[in-house]
Amino acid sequence: MSDVPQRVTPTGRLVPPDLDEAMVAAVVGAFYARARQDEVIGPVFNRVVAADHWPQHIQTITDFWSSMLLGSGRYMGRPMPKHIAIPELSDAHFQRWLTLFRETVDELCPPHIAALFLDRAERIGHNFRIRIAQFRGEDPMQVKPQRG
Repeated sequence: MSDVPQRVTPTGRLVPPDLDEAMVAAVVGAFYARARQDEVIGPVFNRVVAADHWPQHIQTITDFWSSMLLGSGRYMGRPMPKHIAIPELSDAHFQRWLTLFRETVDELCPPHIAALFLDRAERIGHNFRIRIAQFRGEDPMQVKPQRG
């Protein structure tokens, strides 16, 4: 039995002892540095987020992931309307997001934490794609999960 105390999020999920704010910040920073340069999703990010807003955007996304994985409660935003408002978002964009996200977490995290990040990213991406389909008048039942 480990001497490391178990951490639990407010929703009751266990937090691995080696997952912390520094790792969340490292993943977010590395991912968005990569994503902004990517030929598929970079143009979307760079059009939607002004160059001088990137530091704040990185902090907001770090707060989001901290809330999702660590239960910090720092993120209080509503990401769905912002994503629905991007007309060119497609399944290809979400698939590329997941692929780059997997590459980033696989490089920076132990396998059990990379799997936790990726599982959450896949669920988030699927939920966004369903809501975007609904907003566009498409059949959300046709939206199939994507894997990173």
